[in-house]
Amino acid sequence: MNVRRAPEYTPRRPPHVPRRRWLTAVVVGLLIAIPAGYAVVSAEQSRDSGEDKARAAAARGLVYEWPSKVQRRIYDIPIPDGSTYVGHYEDNSWDRSTMWVQFRTSPEQLSRFLEDLGSQRAELRAGDVTITDEAAGAVGWTLDPRNRDLAGITVRQSPDEPVVAITVDLTKPERPRVYVVSVTEP
Repeated sequence: MNVRRAPEYTPRRPPHVPRRRWLTAVVVGLLIAIPAGYAVVSAEQSRDSGEDKARAAAARGLVYEWPSKVQRRIYDIPIPDGSTYVGHYEDNSWDRSTMWVQFRTSPEQLSRFLEDLGSQRAELRAGDVTITDEAAGAVGWTLDPRNRDLAGITVRQSPDEPVVAITVDLTKPERPRVYVVSVTEP
């Protein structure tokens, strides 16, 4: 007896639909790899940022780098471009925030700095040290008018803006050194 079996059915792909499993694998891989890579890079940048902030917060004296733009805006300290030997220190408490900044600049930039604060160079009072000994001592400054050619001014703007005490060392008139203490009370 010859029994005829029916042929097994194997579905056939229409000829116009190509196999693209490799393309699907690449797309799925990219959909996983790109967000994962972004997360790793973002986490690393966030970690670095936190370390910088922690280092600055742990400082007990001047940090010799430019304060951030946000700090300069909050404390109203428009450090002129081209300034050198820039150092800053910030201290915050519940009722008062203070920033100390020092930098060396040119006579022209000193004038621009004072104008940006609403003052002018002619208003600097010779021999006047506007930063208290206590405030200067907090960051190791010695502002002695007997040994230096110092001039100062205190800029008081609106009640909502910080009080900015400025003392300028004009001993080297071609590169004045500027000392600033800005106090804001929320």
